[in-house]
Amino acid sequence: MNKLFNSLAGILGKDNILPGDSVSSDYYHDEALGIPPSEPAVVAFPTQETEVSALLAFCNEHSIPITARGSGTGLSGASVPPPNGVLISFERMNKIVEIDIPNHVAVVQPGVTLAELDKATAEVGLTYPVFPGELGATIGGNIATNAGGMRAIKYGVTRHNVLGLRACLSTGEIIVTGGKFTKATSGYDLTQLIIGSEGTLALVTEATLALQPRPVYSHTLLAPFKTLSEATNAVPSIIATGVDPLLLEYIDNLTMRATTERVGLDLGLTDEIKQQALAYLIIVLEGNSSTRLDEDGEALAELLDRLGAMDVFVLPKKAATSLIEARESAFFVAKAFGAQEIMDAVVPRASIPVYIEELAQLARESGAMIAGCGHAGDGNIHLSVFLEDVTKRHELVQAAFRVGIRLGGAISAEHGIGKEKKAYFLALEDPVKIALMRRIKDAFDPKGILNPGVIFDPDETGRTNDESKEQSDEGW
Repeated sequence: MNKLFNSLAGILGKDNILPGDSVSSDYYHDEALGIPPSEPAVVAFPTQETEVSALLAFCNEHSIPITARGSGTGLSGASVPPPNGVLISFERMNKIVEIDIPNHVAVVQPGVTLAELDKATAEVGLTYPVFPGELGATIGGNIATNAGGMRAIKYGVTRHNVLGLRACLSTGEIIVTGGKFTKATSGYDLTQLIIGSEGTLALVTEATLALQPRPVYSHTLLAPFKTLSEATNAVPSIIATGVDPLLLEYIDNLTMRATTERVGLDLGLTDEIKQQALAYLIIVLEGNSSTRLDEDGEALAELLDRLGAMDVFVLPKKAATSLIEARESAFFVAKAFGAQEIMDAVVPRASIPVYIEELAQLARESGAMIAGCGHAGDGNIHLSVFLEDVTKRHELVQAAFRVGIRLGGAISAEHGIGKEKKAYFLALEDPVKIALMRRIKDAFDPKGILNPGVIFDPDETGRTNDESKEQSDEGW
C-alpha cells in the first residue's frame, strides 16, 4: 500500500491523499442497512478535474478499483469501497462555478451540497427544485443515483434537471455532454446515460443544472383518512384537478406517529382522528399569487372531503415546515426502530392501492411488519421491513419487487441498485436489458475499475476470473 500511496501522492499531493486506516470510519459506508463497512486502501481528495483525470488514468493502467463518494447519504451501498481500492471523495471539489440568471442555470462541481446550492440560488430568487430529503447530500451523489424526492411530482427527478456534464472516463479521458440548453438531437444522450449509473460508467466533475423561479407563497394541507386505500385512491383525482402540487405525500399512521413524536411535533389533531385515521395525505401548493393559492386550496379541500377525508387542515407555516422535516426523517426513525430493509419501489400511481394491498398480504403470510410512506403523486413507495429471519425477509422483499414489476413498476425509484438491491435486480430484471447494460459498462469501463460490485458482480462486466486474479496479484 505504501507504493500505491506514494504514487497517488505524486498525482494529488500529500495533502490530498490519506491511508484508509487514518480516516474516519464514516468513509467506510453509506446509509444502506445491509451492507457492511469496508476500509479502502487509500482515500483521495481531488480539488480539480485534471487531478481526477490523472488519478483515473493511473488506476486504470494498474487495474485498481475506484469508488466515488459524495456525502455518504446513499441508501444502496453504492459508495462502500472495496478493501483493495481507492475511495475518491469529492468534498474538496465544492465550488459553485456560476449562477447564470438569464439562462436560469447553475454550473457546479460535484461536491456542492443541496444546502449550499439552495442558499446561493435563494439570493437571486431562483431554486434548484430537486429535493430528495437530505440537504447535506451532494449534487454528484444525486446525479449518480438519479435522486428524486418529494418535489418530483412537479419538477421531476435529477435527470429532468441536469442539462449537461463534464465527466472523466475510466481511462482519464474527459467528455463534455449537453450544455445550457434544454433540447438537442445530436447523437446518443450521454448525459442521461451517466445520470443514475451509480459511478460505474464515469465520474462527474461538473454539472450544468436547470433552475426555476422561487415561488413566494405556499399552503400545506393535511388530510387524514380512515383507510390507506382511501388515501391512495384519492391521488389520481387530485392530480386531475390541475392544481399542480409541489408535494403529494402519503404516510401511514404508524410512521406518522413515530416521526412526529421523534421531533416533538403536535399537529393539534383530535383524539378521534389519531385513533381512527390509518393514513394521511400531505399536499403542498405553491405560487406567486396568494389569492390564487387560497382558491386552489379551498377547491382541493372540497374535493378531499368528497373523496372521504375525515377532515382537511391548512397547517400554519411553522407546523407545515416541521411536518415536512419529520416526513424527511422517516428513514432514520425506521432505522432507530430496527428496520432490517428499506424499499423504494415505484409503480404507476393509480396502482398504489393494489400494490399496498398485495404487500399487506405478503407481510401477513411471512409474519413481517411493513410500514412507511411515499411520494404518492409519482408512485414511489418507501417501505420499512421488519423481519429478523434473513431467508424469509429476502423471499418477502423479492416477492414484493415482483408484484411491483408485474404492476408496471421498477425495483428502485431513486435510491439506486447499488450493492444492496443487486441480487433482486439481477434475478428479476429482463435478462436482455441486463446483457445490454453489461455491454454499455464494458464500453465505458473495459477494465471494470469503476465501482466494481455495484449493479453487477465484479466479474459480470466482461472481465474473466483470470483477469481479476491478475489484478489482485499485482501488488498494489
